[in-house]
Amino acid sequence: MQFRNRGKLVAVAQDFPIEVLFLRDDDIPQYVADGVADMGIVGENVVAETGKVLDTVHRLGFGKCRLSLALSKTVDYPGIQYFHGKRIATSYPYILETFLAKHGVKADIHVISGSVEIAPGIGLADAIFDIVSSGSTLLANNLKEVDVAMESEAVFVANQKLSDAKKNIIEELVFRVKSAQAGKRNKYILLNAPKNKVAEIADVLPGMKSPSIMPLVDENWVSMHSVISEKHFWEIIGKLKELGAEGILVIPIEKMIE
Repeated sequence: MQFRNRGKLVAVAQDFPIEVLFLRDDDIPQYVADGVADMGIVGENVVAETGKVLDTVHRLGFGKCRLSLALSKTVDYPGIQYFHGKRIATSYPYILETFLAKHGVKADIHVISGSVEIAPGIGLADAIFDIVSSGSTLLANNLKEVDVAMESEAVFVANQKLSDAKKNIIEELVFRVKSAQAGKRNKYILLNAPKNKVAEIADVLPGMKSPSIMPLVDENWVSMHSVISEKHFWEIIGKLKELGAEGILVIPIEKMIE
């Protein structure tokens, strides 16, 4: 899809019936719930914090993180009951309060924006509840992660009261997005293989169904074409070389319909 900018905060697709609004992530759940926008791309944690009830249409697989409780590395953590009566600094009070309530824990929640991780070090709180990705920020502030309240990633969310026509448009959009994502996760591979190794190489290259095999001028060799996962790319390439494959070409895939 190509977009034509109509203004700083709005873009119009030239070849698909959608307009895209560029909003603060905190505002997206409200806009979608109120019907100002029909769908949005936002982190699950942002939706959960607002308490808005939206349909999760598609999980996008990026922006992965978790919301966790963390405290000083010097504390011998006995379990979730440790937080009863403790001061916890967070930018996600609703998610934290809901999580603690499930475990029968009542804590003193301090709502702050940004730099949550410094709160224990300056005596503002006994612990924090914040987004954790790699954990490096916690480590830098002498904190350790002790309990995970939720896992989060970027998702497509939609208003629950859409017309059938709008649902069909969203379904087509998600289909196109999935095709582009599948293309990025995989590579198209071409190689020359000895005929007596075809069966073994086919086991390494299953592709979507099975690899394509085409004859070459040299009757002892064939050309094999397949699709391999980016995740296991180097492992597969190593096995192919061991089996005698030559002239291996790897081509990016723009889109892949699964």
